[in-house]
Amino acid sequence: MSTHSVAHAPVGGELMTRWYKMLLAVAGLGAVAAAYRMAAGLGAVTNLNDGYPWGIWIAIDVVTGTALGCGGYAVALLVYILNKGEYHPLVRPAVLTSLLGYGLAVVAVTFDLGRFWELWKVPVFFWRWSHSPQLEVALCVAAYVVVLLVELSPAFFEKWRHTGSTTLKQWSETGLRFMDKALVWILALGMLLPTMHQSSLGTMMLLPATKLHPLWFTPWLPLLFLVNCILMGYGAVVMEGHLAAKAFGRPAETHMLGRLAKVAYFVALGWLVFRLVDVVVAGDLRYLASGLGAIFVIETLILVAAIAVLASERSRMSPGGQFRAALLLLLAGTVYRVNVYLVAFQPGANWSYFPALPELLVTFGIIAAEVAIYVYVVRTFPVLSGAPQAARS
Repeated sequence: MSTHSVAHAPVGGELMTRWYKMLLAVAGLGAVAAAYRMAAGLGAVTNLNDGYPWGIWIAIDVVTGTALGCGGYAVALLVYILNKGEYHPLVRPAVLTSLLGYGLAVVAVTFDLGRFWELWKVPVFFWRWSHSPQLEVALCVAAYVVVLLVELSPAFFEKWRHTGSTTLKQWSETGLRFMDKALVWILALGMLLPTMHQSSLGTMMLLPATKLHPLWFTPWLPLLFLVNCILMGYGAVVMEGHLAAKAFGRPAETHMLGRLAKVAYFVALGWLVFRLVDVVVAGDLRYLASGLGAIFVIETLILVAAIAVLASERSRMSPGGQFRAALLLLLAGTVYRVNVYLVAFQPGANWSYFPALPELLVTFGIIAAEVAIYVYVVRTFPVLSGAPQAARS
């Protein structure tokens, strides 16, 4: 069953609303700050230093942003690997969210590179590649963006084949036939690439070793990051489903999202138990009395709250319960990843970091641009399933 066999339709409606113009304004401020960074260099616009070589552009825009973009990966695991075909209506919007999350993460990485003008050398001089988790993440993320774009291409083909251009119609029909035949190989890449680079994001933080606080440092970081991205992907899909239903007057997939939330419950519970057992076995509970112990407890309690909401079948099947659980899952995952990459990273007493205003503007601009592009795409192309509620009455 292909992703374009489910009925999808453009949302339509007015694009340039007041809220949309506000999004464009924030994205514009971020673009100005990004342009200034490209012209003036990292030192002029960021508070990065030798102790903190990465800041929020990596910890939030890349490490957290790609996890938020794992909705396509998480849903694809259910739809294609576990053969739960009832989740097909969630695939296309999840893939769009993933494409935006990963695509803008690539942009953020470019901003974070000191000599960004030499980025073209990475894919060209392949014989210089080394055994580096940073390189593996970069290559996999870039390749995954292409895979996601191909996965979403049926939405564009379906739109273009109804245009007045004969050439565009023929090209779209050819593209849809190609997707039907090549989907299994595309999905295989779509499974492999996130598995590789999400686990490698955990591997990255094995390198600092003693510079990472013991409550977060563990040889299991690659596995924890991989499962954590699946949890955040589920949360992103559920939240996107409810927000899209409310914003665009679409029918809420409450029952389907409730079944998805049950899967998220078991995954979250398993992740939490595994992590706490790992901390206990490693003898790191004594660090709860340290300065970062309270942060560890808060991070854990957020996930416990999400699990408590998901544990109730009544909450899982109600729109409010689903939304709260999704929000808590996203918050727990975000706090965990930011803690690993920034808060629990301790390069030494003489080093400190807090993002400068241009860093914040770029991050806010990227988030605003992601939302603005999402709204434009769903209004223009057949991404969301079902007809508007008003049309059904």
